[in-house]
Amino acid sequence: MPASKTSAFFARFRSLIALVLMTVALSVMSEHFLTTDNGLTILRQVSINMCLSLGMTLVILSGGIDLSVGAILGFSGAVAAGLLKNGLSIPALGLHLQFTTSGAILAGVLIGAALGWHNGVAITRFRLPPFIATLGMLSIARGLAFLWTGGFPITGLGADFGQIGTGAWLGVPVPVWIMVVLVGMFLVVAKRTRFGRHLYAVGGNTRAARLTGLNVDRIKISVYTLAGALAGVAGLIVTSRLDSAQPNAGLSYELDAIAAVVIGGTSLSGGRGTILGTVLGCLIIGVLNNGLFLLNVSPFWQLVIKGYVILVAVAIDQASAPRNRDS
Repeated sequence: MPASKTSAFFARFRSLIALVLMTVALSVMSEHFLTTDNGLTILRQVSINMCLSLGMTLVILSGGIDLSVGAILGFSGAVAAGLLKNGLSIPALGLHLQFTTSGAILAGVLIGAALGWHNGVAITRFRLPPFIATLGMLSIARGLAFLWTGGFPITGLGADFGQIGTGAWLGVPVPVWIMVVLVGMFLVVAKRTRFGRHLYAVGGNTRAARLTGLNVDRIKISVYTLAGALAGVAGLIVTSRLDSAQPNAGLSYELDAIAAVVIGGTSLSGGRGTILGTVLGCLIIGVLNNGLFLLNVSPFWQLVIKGYVILVAVAIDQASAPRNRDS
């Protein structure tokens, strides 16, 4: 009995335990790790992955996967930057529209939501596997970003737009505030709303969810739309922080997002996981990246280490899944 309680305790708190152990180890190994400035640096870096990972959590909870969030990030940021810098010309109507900072921000989020909606429709209406549908969108969004920018970065976006990625309020970077607000919102959505309950039901057993009368297709489309909108928010942060929209921004970011969600305990089979777990997963990825950088570990070895961390996390998830499902 004590052994089973220990096992249950480890299964529930393994992400938190891993984060604490990693923090203690890096604090001993580097005197620069446990400082206020470095802590804010980690949170600022984590904020981008957090936006993507929150959306990815919803997608994976529904039983899907989204490989396109990095490319959507890049295109959304490019659209916002292009509209802010150059406006939008409609030659057929003889119009040239100029965008305020708020208008460009809204456009970037809406573009992300639209591409996410496209993913949801492809998966639900045309019955494409999520892997294939979002892989296709990865290529589409990346191509659109290069077409929109002409293959060149869009720079000089102004101080107001720059506040999103580099500003601070009460001594805390604005991206961290954005992250905190989004985490709070989706904690409520996942646990305190009807949509959240339906989401877990769809991911746990899609067929049973349909038989109980749930509109499974609408839920899935909503999930992918939210994931796209959150990728748009991440794109705004990246573009603002760099004061530049790069057509290849967000390259491979989807891998870190998936890693954070899995490390946080969300099952790849759907229906099991938490937003709080994803928060811990993002912090683990962020602390790991920061610690390896401070220790001057080669970027190539960083990829190897991160890959093994993901494999271990998935192995633990697979080992614990049968017990969780039987309980």
